[in-house]
Amino acid sequence: MAGGGGRAAVSLLTKAAQAAAGLGLAASAASTALYTVDGGQRAVIFDRFRGVLPETSTEGTHFIVPWLQKPYIFDIRTRPHSFSSTSGTKDLQMVSLTLRVLARPDVERLPDIFTSLGLEYDEKVLPSIGNEVLKAVVAQFNADQLLTERPHVSALVRDSLIRRAREFNIVLDDVAITHLAYGPEFSQAVEKKQVAQQEAERSKFLVARAEQERRAAVVRAEGESEAARLISEATAAAGTGLIELRRIEAAKEIAGVLARSPNISYIPAGDSSQMLLGLSGAR
Repeated sequence: MAGGGGRAAVSLLTKAAQAAAGLGLAASAASTALYTVDGGQRAVIFDRFRGVLPETSTEGTHFIVPWLQKPYIFDIRTRPHSFSSTSGTKDLQMVSLTLRVLARPDVERLPDIFTSLGLEYDEKVLPSIGNEVLKAVVAQFNADQLLTERPHVSALVRDSLIRRAREFNIVLDDVAITHLAYGPEFSQAVEKKQVAQQEAERSKFLVARAEQERRAAVVRAEGESEAARLISEATAAAGTGLIELRRIEAAKEIAGVLARSPNISYIPAGDSSQMLLGLSGAR
């Protein structure tokens, strides 16, 4: 009886192990046959017999044939990319520019992108076409025009780059020049030009001031001449009485100054007149 019970237990355990193994294999097969596409992503399926399938998988969980098929996930959201380039202008000046673009793949052409470029399509394409477009556009302008006509330059770069990216099934939502710097030779030339302009403005100011001073001298001389003429006419009309009056006023002012001076003494003479003596103070 005991032996029969043991064999039954062993048989039960064996069946349980087999069932567990079957469940494990089924779970493993199910996990390899399922894959998930997150939001903002698409999947391109590679089939060992048919190659890259023309249809892409959208968000959600999907079935594939294990070993026979393999999914490759693409991020289709817009992502920023920046790259720099040193280019020569029309007047042979070197300019450093930094370009920022917002790029995403063309969802309808993801199988073609995967076939020709792979998952790292943006890193393979954008820097090369960006440098190409920047050099081609910058070469059409002089160094100073890059500043004075910057909107026009940015528009040319944007249109050219969008057109070139389309050839690789890449969509550019925005293109902008974020940095522009000139070489040291051009910067020194600009600084010298500014100094020369300041010196020219200073020279203009000195010339204008000299002209104003000359005009003021002419006006002053004309005023003095007119005053002398008026005095001469008044003297001729009224006689020398005005001159005598001015002389008396001047003598009165001089007498007042002498009277307030401590070194002047008045010594009476024999007649009604007075003698003025200047006495130096003791030192």
